[in-house]
Amino acid sequence: MITFTLNNETRSVDADPDTPLLWVIRDEIGLTGTKFGCGAGLCGACTVHLDGEPVRSCQTLISDIENQNITTIEGIDGKAAKAVQTAWEDIQVPQCGYCQSGQIMSATSLLSQNPKPSDEQIDEAMNGNVCRCATYVRIRKAIHHASDLMEA
Repeated sequence: MITFTLNNETRSVDADPDTPLLWVIRDEIGLTGTKFGCGAGLCGACTVHLDGEPVRSCQTLISDIENQNITTIEGIDGKAAKAVQTAWEDIQVPQCGYCQSGQIMSATSLLSQNPKPSDEQIDEAMNGNVCRCATYVRIRKAIHHASDLMEA
């Protein structure tokens, strides 16, 4: 049995220790906002927060999160998260939307740590979050907008 906190709720799962966190979140717990994209940690669709830091859940083993805090798109909260979600709607970032939960998780982590990022800092933080619809210009614009919303 592996015990961890998921979205502020203690969870215990009986899973093979080598099971990727992504599959525990989706298949065992039933939260489907975290997406499977590539399975190799390269696309960012499966991004969650592990103790506040963005990680690729397809490459994070369930055995590696014992007694740690995981936040998914369903549980994201706080000033940065609210600003990012509002900015995503205001700027109309999503096109197909498949990558957006991972994009939002990475953007929220960035703004939680750096409320006024430069374009270069945004690009660095968002590197590895692939958008097949190429909404990168809108994503960067939304992050700047979210930063402004956090100041208001």
